[in-house]
Amino acid sequence: MPARRRGGDDDDGRRRIDRPPLRVFPTTLWEYPSQHYDSVHLRQSRHASGTRELRIEGDAVVGAGMQGDKDYVGATPSWVIWQLLTRYTREGDKVLDPMCGSGTTLDVCRDLHRDGIGFDLNPQRDEIRKNDSRKLPLEAASVDFAFIDPPYSTHVDYSDDPRCIGRLDSGGEDHGAAYYRAMEEVIREITRVLKPRRYMALYVSDSWRKRTGRVGGGGGEFMPIGFELFSIMRKYMSPVDIISVVRGNRKLEKANWRKAAEEGNYFMRGFNYCFIFRKLDETQR
Repeated sequence: MPARRRGGDDDDGRRRIDRPPLRVFPTTLWEYPSQHYDSVHLRQSRHASGTRELRIEGDAVVGAGMQGDKDYVGATPSWVIWQLLTRYTREGDKVLDPMCGSGTTLDVCRDLHRDGIGFDLNPQRDEIRKNDSRKLPLEAASVDFAFIDPPYSTHVDYSDDPRCIGRLDSGGEDHGAAYYRAMEEVIREITRVLKPRRYMALYVSDSWRKRTGRVGGGGGEFMPIGFELFSIMRKYMSPVDIISVVRGNRKLEKANWRKAAEEGNYFMRGFNYCFIFRKLDETQR
């Protein structure tokens, strides 16, 4: 879906993108032409989603703006969080993000009048509390929804903290054993603080890397992180659905990247999983 342009430039001289109005996607294939949504379109969908009506003062939209930080490596597309919160939460609900990154979830919560709670080992702003996601400082059954976009590779330096799960290899010599043990602790803790009959979502991708330093070269290592985490989550909650989120990454269109993938006979990552789960109560187990 190509992005449409609208007249005028931003203050830094870049053309503004006219993003389509936000609406609830009815299928399990999600695609949107931008990392962030434009809050101005919340005015058009507020009756369906329960969001506030933004007001326009001159050329400025009060409340509009970017969600999170566009320069933060590995930032979650804010429209993915918007889809989830619109479907599975109500105004005033407590929404947890235990790996909050640059705070995208908190900004979407603010747009939708949810109560966002964010933690991270490397907080990017004052609203986010420093904390290890394997031990949340929250009471049992105290949040209405949880969203998590965990690290799934060691190619991003998230934090110098030795507790950082992003420092654990999801492949390698131990085949990701330490990584998956850590992620199971996170999932178990989310289950503890989530209210019964409420939902959580996990946004993640598989990974692949070339083999290096081996006689003969060639080949690579595929890490089916999505399937592994899905199987862990099933121990604690009931699956609701699996969403395939198209990765609108311009790097995937680079001719040299595509040529290397063809010649090396491997695939570039074209989508992320969004796993949706529901916590059962004792009568449903």
